[in-house]
Amino acid sequence: MFPADAPDDADDGRLELLPFSDGTETGYVPSSDHAAFNAYVAAFHAAGALSVGELVDALAARGRAVTRVVYTMLLPWAADVARDRGVPSALYWIQPAAVLAVYYHYFHGHAGVVAKHRHDPSFLVRLPGLPPLAVRDFPSFITDSTDPSDFFHSIYTTTRDLFDALDRETPKATVIVNTCQELEADMLAALGAYDVLPIGPVLPAGDEAGLFKQDDAKYVEWLDAKPASSVVYVSFGSLARMAKEQLDELLQGLEESGRPYLCIVRKDNKSELPEAESRIKNGMVVEWCDQVRVLSHAAVGCFVTHCGWNSAMEAVACGVPMVCVPQMSDQRMNAWLVEYVRVAHRSARGSRTAWWWSGATRCECSRTRRWAASSRTAAGTRRWRPSRAACPWCACPRCPTSG
Repeated sequence: MFPADAPDDADDGRLELLPFSDGTETGYVPSSDHAAFNAYVAAFHAAGALSVGELVDALAARGRAVTRVVYTMLLPWAADVARDRGVPSALYWIQPAAVLAVYYHYFHGHAGVVAKHRHDPSFLVRLPGLPPLAVRDFPSFITDSTDPSDFFHSIYTTTRDLFDALDRETPKATVIVNTCQELEADMLAALGAYDVLPIGPVLPAGDEAGLFKQDDAKYVEWLDAKPASSVVYVSFGSLARMAKEQLDELLQGLEESGRPYLCIVRKDNKSELPEAESRIKNGMVVEWCDQVRVLSHAAVGCFVTHCGWNSAMEAVACGVPMVCVPQMSDQRMNAWLVEYVRVAHRSARGSRTAWWWSGATRCECSRTRRWAASSRTAAGTRRWRPSRAACPWCACPRCPTSG
């Protein structure tokens, strides 16, 4: 994570940044070798626990004793480091409370029923305190990655270790969740095993911390010239790459909708764009953007998203309805949740599979140019009034995506 020759710690008087070691000089090098990935995760566990433990001890020796260790879901060993030193800890859960509740019940007596029906995506599983959930809505790591041969098996085992670590906390583990009561009251109530603190929505304070360099601000000028709630914004996040066929279908569907659109195609995916780019008439394609700035723009009326939780929370906070195309991990559950609370619609699945998802079914009646109802309050806040019987692309009940 941090090379051995990392610079000295940074301290601005309020926040001090201290590096710790993952046991390598260069950090993890992405590879398709799942054995190498799993070995790295195991080595990181051992080296990280040792390094962070030494760091906590060094701070205590300097008279700056740590009073709370806050860690994320892939670092469950941090809770043990804290407990061994008598320091309280808190898990910072960056996914919704619904996903936390599903994982909790899965690892506390319900793994068998999920495993038994994992090849039946429509099978309904009933978990305490939660609405019935189809297997297709469960996080992919507990339906697809339980086999040791799976590339992400180490993520599955790390998640299992996390809930074991939470069980070791007394009297209750503290979990900070990026959500809010208004969005997930029932899901939070189902988590009585933990001391849960909802602190969301947690939104970026600026664009300086982005993973990718943004295109220049021409997209803002382009949005400024569009009517209110007219633009479809499309982004599938920082990880997934679209195959050429998918990108062609996506841009064709956007063009046929007749709506202006702003589509993100990252630099590492641009090689699939040239042929499709010649067909772009109604939209703008950029490599990256300030997403909160785009979602809060008056011209944006719809967000086609992979439904990563950060993206979903940003859309909810900005009042933009979503069309969800979940791909992996928690995204399927996130899509279920935002559709459940009626601020989104999930796309139908096609028969062709590429990267981590089955392609979205294009709306067959998109030429009607109609949209789910949207309006603004006097204060300017967009409110969506979705209809479960209507396709969000065209509001037509005969559309195959209308669920």
